[in-house]
Amino acid sequence: MQKQVLMTAAFFGALAVGLGAFGAHGLKPLLNDYQIAIWEKGIQYQFYHTIVILVLAFYPKISVKSSFLRAVWFFIAGIILFSGSLYFLAIKDIIGLENAKWIGIVTPIGGIAFILGWLSIFIGATRERI
Repeated sequence: MQKQVLMTAAFFGALAVGLGAFGAHGLKPLLNDYQIAIWEKGIQYQFYHTIVILVLAFYPKISVKSSFLRAVWFFIAGIILFSGSLYFLAIKDIIGLENAKWIGIVTPIGGIAFILGWLSIFIGATRERI
């Protein structure tokens, strides 16, 4: 299980670096300051939660039934929904979907997934024997 979680962290980390570079170099001339800020917020939250997934990969008690693995799944969902929707909102004008404001309702769902991930870690910690 730890290997898969580590591979997930590596994937999302590499993706965050790539998307960050793409935003800084490829999108900057095409987006306004507000859109760049939205893109960067997506990168920021993706990195934060990727680092937590990485830490959880090295937690010895991560298993199929653990709250810690549940947290990983919530963080994956949060990255896809929260960060993904921010990426889309930032570039929707340049891809011809100016009226796709509905995607904004996805962002809070991703935020809830992040919160549930953190609460899963909290629940897992309360069950740990120290």
